[in-house]
Amino acid sequence: MIKIFNRPDVSSKKRVVGGVLMLPRIVLILLQVAASWFIAPQIIRYIPIGGDLRLFVYAVIFAILVWVVGLVSAEILKDTARPSPSTLTAALVCALACAGLTLIPGLVQAMPFKFNILYFPLAGAILGYLFVK
Repeated sequence: MIKIFNRPDVSSKKRVVGGVLMLPRIVLILLQVAASWFIAPQIIRYIPIGGDLRLFVYAVIFAILVWVVGLVSAEILKDTARPSPSTLTAALVCALACAGLTLIPGLVQAMPFKFNILYFPLAGAILGYLFVK
């Protein structure tokens, strides 16, 4: 049989969206969430700061941990791009911006569901990491 069109193999079991394999990215996000959530409290114990600034320190730690996990997973996971320093900057800016959102009066109370306030900077760090690729 002669192939006339150069089409990608549709019989493959890999899920491809926009030319990017989804499974390694999902695994990467899960690793970033787990590592940041469990390692950040261990690091922040050694930083003597309290009050509202503590949330911003968490944001910085979350951004750095998300980036480091991205570096390590780029070596381990197949089809995962290595993050650049601009990825760290984007994760840091988004994490700090999301931490700043919690200072807006009434914003957190207006949410229809209650969750830990540390999810804001963590989500910002991961979104910032994913924005720059």
